[in-house]
Formats: sequence, structure tokens, C-alpha cells
Amino acid sequence: MTDISAFAELISLDNGLCVLSTLRSDGSIQSSLVNAGVLPHPFTGEPVVGLVAIGGSLKLRHLRADPRTTIVARAGWQWASVEGAAQLIGPDDTHPDVDSQALRTLLRDVFKAAGGTHDDWDTYDRVMAEERRTAVLIAPTRVYTNPAAS
Repeated sequence: MTDISAFAELISLDNGLCVLSTLRSDGSIQSSLVNAGVLPHPFTGEPVVGLVAIGGSLKLRHLRADPRTTIVARAGWQWASVEGAAQLIGPDDTHPDVDSQALRTLLRDVFKAAGGTHDDWDTYDRVMAEERRTAVLIAPTRVYTNPAAS
């Protein structure tokens, strides 16, 4: 099952906070708390889980080596998990169809999907560029959740 609507509903209940797990080179798991959201993929339009990662982070290093990842959202006792391959788009992970303006727009779209707002988008864009922020887009291959409490 790859319908991520339950995941999208849960992340909206807890400020977009999720746990992202990636694989280290030795096969062990590294987990990080991130803000994420669901948005249409910029090329396919299919729903993906998106987050913005700071350049040079371990999560980016791990995802470059092995894009398989799992992200979990929870609210109370309800949780949902999305497994899939991460696509990275950023200054160190270029895409032929994404120029600097498209990257600014994508980073804003991911930030807004995760519940973010900003009063000064020029400052936001400058900080994203300075920190070499990268969009992480997770295309779901498996989605699962616990049964809703009655």
C-alpha cells in the first residue's frame, strides 16, 4: 500500500515532526528528528514526503550512499510509517531540470508542506543557500500504520 494520506494527516497533528531513519555504511540505522510534509513531486505530481536537510548532514551523506529510508509520524498513540527511496535536490545534488530559482521554490514548497511559514522569504532563501540546504523527497514504496483506536 502506498497511499500516504494517513501519514499526511498525522504530521499535521504534531507540527510536522517525524523521525527519519537512514542506513550507515556499516548497515546500522541512524535516526533523526525532522520536520516533514506531504507535497506533490515537482516532476511527477505524485504525493511524496518532503523535508529540507542542511548541507553536510549525516542524513544526506547516508542517503547519497543508499537512498532507502523510512520516516515515521506520530500523534498520541497513532503512528504511520513511509518507506521509500529518497531523491535529493540541492546545491550539492543537482538536477538538470532544477535551476537556482526552481530550487528556491522547491525548498519553500517543502518548508510550507511541513507547516512552515516565514515573514521574510528573501532572508529564508539566503539562509537556505548559505547552509546548502537540500530537498529530500521520499517516494513511498510501502506505507503502514497501527489500527486507529476505537
